Amino acid sequence: MSSLITDLAYILVVASIVTIIFKRLKQPLVLGYIVAGFLAGPHMPYTPSVSSVEGIEEWSDLGVIFLMFTLGLEFSFKKIFKMGMQPILTAIMIMCCMIGVGGVIAALFGWSSMDRLFLGGMLSMSSTTIIYKAYDDLGLRTKSFASGVISVLIIEDILGILLMVMLSALAVSMEFHGFELIKSLMKLGFFLMLWFLVGIYLLPILLRKAKNYINSETLLVVSVGLCFLLAVIADEVGYSPAFGAFMMGSILAETLEAENIEKSVSSLRDLFGAVFFVSVGMMVEPQVLAEYWLPILVLTFAVVFGQMFFGSLSYYAMSGNVQTAVRSGFSMVQIGEFAFIIAGLGQELGVTSQFLYPVVVAVSIITTFLTPYAIKLSPKAAGRIESSLGNSIHSHISHDKKLSVKKRMERARLSKGLAWKSLLSAILFHTAAYLTISIALTMFSYATLLPLFKYFLGEWYGTLTCGIVTLLLLSPCIRPIVIKKNNSREAKYLISSGKMTAFMVRLIMTMKVILGLLIIYNVVSFVSPLWWIWNVLISVAALVLMIVSRIVKYISIKVERTFKQNLQLREQQNMLSYGRRLKGKDLQISRVMIPVHSRWSGKTLAQLHFGKTDGVHIVAILRSGYRINIPGGSHRIYPNDELEVVGGAEAIQSLRARSEQEVLPLQEQSKEKHKLSIISIRLQDSSPLIGQTLQNIDFRLRYHCMVVGVENEEGHLGTVPAKRKFAQDDIVWVVGEEADLSMLSMVI
Repeated sequence: MSSLITDLAYILVVASIVTIIFKRLKQPLVLGYIVAGFLAGPHMPYTPSVSSVEGIEEWSDLGVIFLMFTLGLEFSFKKIFKMGMQPILTAIMIMCCMIGVGGVIAALFGWSSMDRLFLGGMLSMSSTTIIYKAYDDLGLRTKSFASGVISVLIIEDILGILLMVMLSALAVSMEFHGFELIKSLMKLGFFLMLWFLVGIYLLPILLRKAKNYINSETLLVVSVGLCFLLAVIADEVGYSPAFGAFMMGSILAETLEAENIEKSVSSLRDLFGAVFFVSVGMMVEPQVLAEYWLPILVLTFAVVFGQMFFGSLSYYAMSGNVQTAVRSGFSMVQIGEFAFIIAGLGQELGVTSQFLYPVVVAVSIITTFLTPYAIKLSPKAAGRIESSLGNSIHSHISHDKKLSVKKRMERARLSKGLAWKSLLSAILFHTAAYLTISIALTMFSYATLLPLFKYFLGEWYGTLTCGIVTLLLLSPCIRPIVIKKNNSREAKYLISSGKMTAFMVRLIMTMKVILGLLIIYNVVSFVSPLWWIWNVLISVAALVLMIVSRIVKYISIKVERTFKQNLQLREQQNMLSYGRRLKGKDLQISRVMIPVHSRWSGKTLAQLHFGKTDGVHIVAILRSGYRINIPGGSHRIYPNDELEVVGGAEAIQSLRARSEQEVLPLQEQSKEKHKLSIISIRLQDSSPLIGQTLQNIDFRLRYHCMVVGVENEEGHLGTVPAKRKFAQDDIVWVVGEEADLSMLSMVI
């Protein structure tokens, strides 16, 4: 048998034993996985060890991919857009502060300049994977602050990619190039925009077309295949595979199948996520801990208290809420997978010291241990900090809030400024989106269509045909760049509000026309051997044809409309995202899964009265792909139902905990006890059923059995209409549990 399979079997057995112990001790499972990894790792001499740590690391890479994929399924870039610049500024503030902390500590220990730079990068980013898992274990994913933390972490991951590019450039050339940073930013923005636009446009269409052929099994295969496809593409273009998996998850989060996909991959996520954390535990080296104990302790102290202070301060600067700020800052007291990636990059480039990687791994493991405790400590710390603020500070904060509200109200009155903001934001977004698609289509045409046309048509005719086809493909993108928003209400208002304003608006429109001409000219000059002035004239003529063409206009409008419909599909179908906040209220809409052996199964909402016991309202029941909106008190709950509930975060968490506790014990889950049987009963003249109908007596509720038919004189079994009256000597066939059937036969 392969050593990889043997090692996997061993670490899963060890992990299962350790995590059961940790579960019994009411400790987070992440800690159990790390301890299991240390026990099964090569650095623990008193227990058997895996034969190939590299093989386990490959399994752990799958765990990171699945964790980031499911995180993307619960996350939407629309949330970041709605939150505005707040998460971006928070992430930048935290990263800059922690980079400075890492650089200062490395300088104090006399480490090299490259060690300082790379150490600062390692300490700057908290672990999305670890925090996500800790929130899941502690039941905090539905808390109001958790969504903000996840948003900041995603921004940190995106900025971390830029940081890696900068560190690579510095390591190679030993100097900083501003142009390289701008180029990296543009490249990252290009791929983010391209993946998002193409994914939102194509994937919902493909899933709708194949809806009749997709079941739970094929949906799992399709979703995992798409996840790995974008992970591979991200790796090929120089980014982390986990980043590509997250992007695919965020794209699929906008489809109607998001909940089903999340359910399908949840088991894979838990399995390979466990392997990832076990592999982290395997990296613990006791000899490194002994040799570099002082730097490890100092760095651990810096990460924990640095994130507590700078993280809380950054969140507070953006939100102005002490509770939210402290609970968010205390959640980020660890470094994780990105620190390993940056440390590995430094070793690969040969610019960092050999001891830096194991030291960072040790710090990561210690801080991972401390993370759940810091999260648990945060409410008390927030309360003490809030109570320690004097009345003068409270009044100052409230005064600032009043001033900010007043400023916003004054700004709202400036309709001219709002018109400029609306017009420019719309133009920038549409231009960036269509320009990204235009560049991608041009690259695709040159890389794929051009060799094909040259092969079949020859050099000259093949190049010319490729140019014409490329322009046809680009026309639905170029036309919106030039035309869109030119006749909008904002543009007309600004043009009529003054000569200078009108000049600026027309200048922007002219720049859009020039951009469209440049895109066309790039293709024309590639295929045309003519003098440049003729190429310009051809480009102008092509642009005019694109603008006046009704077909191009129709295609452009249809494509944009389809994209908007796909982007808003879940909202239109009232498929609300997990943990979505309701505006202006301390309420959430969340989901609660009914376990298979729940005591609630078969009971009505009126019998369970969640409103009184838990303070929540059931707004929908999701059952096998169907949705019951605003259910009444007579609706029943069944195993594997998902309840969509509205309530406060504490109430929802209490309901979720109660749903997991109120299950039948093992002795009550006996198959024999609940075995169904079918019997026939002849109605005597004393039977209470005679003269009654199924509708009148509510047979199922009263007797816990179901009438499946009545046998006629010829021995044929017929169905029983709800309004048919039972008569003497009717032979009634009934299905139910044996105990209920025995009771029924005595009663009727």
